[in-house]
Amino acid sequence: MNTIRPCGCKGVRTCLTCEEDFQIAKPSLCKQFQQELEPWTYCIKCQRFYAGWDTDDTDREHENHQHAPDKGLHLPGLLVQEQFLSHDEGKTLMAHLDDMPWTISQSGRRKQNYGPKTNFKKRKLQVGTFAGFPQGTEYVQQRFEDVPLLRDFQTIEQCSLEYDPTKGASIDPHVDDCWIWGERVVTVNCLGDAVLTLNVYDKQQPGKYNLDLVPEYENELLAPMLSDDQLANFKGKVLRIPMPNLSLIVLYGPVRYQFEHSVLREDVTERRVCIAYREFTPMYIHGKDREKGDGVREMAKKFWCIQ
Repeated sequence: MNTIRPCGCKGVRTCLTCEEDFQIAKPSLCKQFQQELEPWTYCIKCQRFYAGWDTDDTDREHENHQHAPDKGLHLPGLLVQEQFLSHDEGKTLMAHLDDMPWTISQSGRRKQNYGPKTNFKKRKLQVGTFAGFPQGTEYVQQRFEDVPLLRDFQTIEQCSLEYDPTKGASIDPHVDDCWIWGERVVTVNCLGDAVLTLNVYDKQQPGKYNLDLVPEYENELLAPMLSDDQLANFKGKVLRIPMPNLSLIVLYGPVRYQFEHSVLREDVTERRVCIAYREFTPMYIHGKDREKGDGVREMAKKFWCIQ
């Protein structure tokens, strides 16, 4: 099934629609993780992982953690900030997003994508039709300045993603491309709760995700990579991170490069909408490819109104 299907899926990507229409059997990644890996869940208040799969009732669980803080695992490179948006802001933002057209994507999702034209395999970048971002989302980017970790963050791609549980929406384990997208992987949840799942990435294919380029800018990372001994503490484990409605999530450092992240089908129980933000890698900001990135960075300063 290498052709694009009417639902938008192709290759190994599937949703409930094409699985039924084309009799595609898709193994449950959720069951695989539960059977093969030891689950650990992130406590936002403790900023540590504790044994367990469920992410429900985090306040009660946090109280239990106070009695055994030494049992938690610390993993640098993760920020979860609750109530990044207010309820009214989330409602207004969703109305604005739904006023704009959605296009079908893979695995039961829809998207609204604003950014440059990229070819990840050939490592080619063009401004293309990129003309900036919707003005109704401008205040979200402006609020990044209130987050110390994001004060020098310049968005060069903004992608709204809708996860529909009736379509079995999900996103498979992956590492965001490392040739063009920079260290900080930023997500703002606009509607619905969900869970982000992490697993250690086994680098059997060094060129996959363009990870072979990371050594070129590794000395500029905000959090250093884990050593082999440190990373060994997380092998054989699956890490579960609550993503509450209206929250901000930032992956950087080792979480960004040494772990794959996914959203499991079973964790999407209501319509979920988030906005993903990406920045350039250092070579497109002040490195060898700066001139190629300048046009995109200038365009990324613009915000336009819906006609």
